[in-house]
Amino acid sequence: MIELVSAQTYHSRRGSLANAFRYGVDYVLTDLTQAAPPLLSRNRFNLFSLHDHHHGGPRGQGQGVVWFRNELQQRGFPVEQAQLLLLTQPSFLWFNFNPVSFWIAVIDGEPRAFIAEVNNTFGHRHCYFCAHSDFRPIKRSDRIEAEKLMHVSPFQQVAGRYLFNFGMTERAFNIRISYENGDEGVLATLNGLRTPATTAGLARVAIRRPLGAVRVVALIYWQALKLKLKGAPFLRKPEPPKPLISDSKTSSIG
Repeated sequence: MIELVSAQTYHSRRGSLANAFRYGVDYVLTDLTQAAPPLLSRNRFNLFSLHDHHHGGPRGQGQGVVWFRNELQQRGFPVEQAQLLLLTQPSFLWFNFNPVSFWIAVIDGEPRAFIAEVNNTFGHRHCYFCAHSDFRPIKRSDRIEAEKLMHVSPFQQVAGRYLFNFGMTERAFNIRISYENGDEGVLATLNGLRTPATTAGLARVAIRRPLGAVRVVALIYWQALKLKLKGAPFLRKPEPPKPLISDSKTSSIG
């Protein structure tokens, strides 16, 4: 299974200094087993590509879906019943950067667990394992909480919590991540429709939003410059957390 998810992402800063933006972004949803259309390759160069070493493990040293399966098994998840998927932005030519990708375990068409694989622009990665304690289906209205452990934005502290709302249907994704640290924080959303990944669809992506991940990094730095000009304090980056992955602390119906 390989699908395109043409999405909109929205970010809004909470607190004393306002800043918000919205832009389009293109993801691929794949189980990493099916043959891809000609413009998308796995583990080799192409216009768009997916490489195992980019995902599932330390940054640049990933093991792909093997890592995700092992993490699920360590937590007692019924892996043999599940379809394991990766939702990510593919590499464009030689360049790769994903602020966040999602490993998703699906049973009977419903997500039962996911890992938010978060990367910052300083070369660090931390992963947040999210699921109900009994691995029941994750509904869009469910709220899963995780402690923020990695430096992401130089304008936000490594403190507070993430609240994840994860909506996945046969047609769409509706993902909401709220970072809360007292009166400060950020709201981020990702909403997009699922369509089969075809050569024509990938060509449209390349024309509509050229340069792929290069464009994403440029937009991140542009927003950082705007915040700096508005007077936001710039925080020095701490060392990344150890271990690589942490578990959600609580889950509830919101």
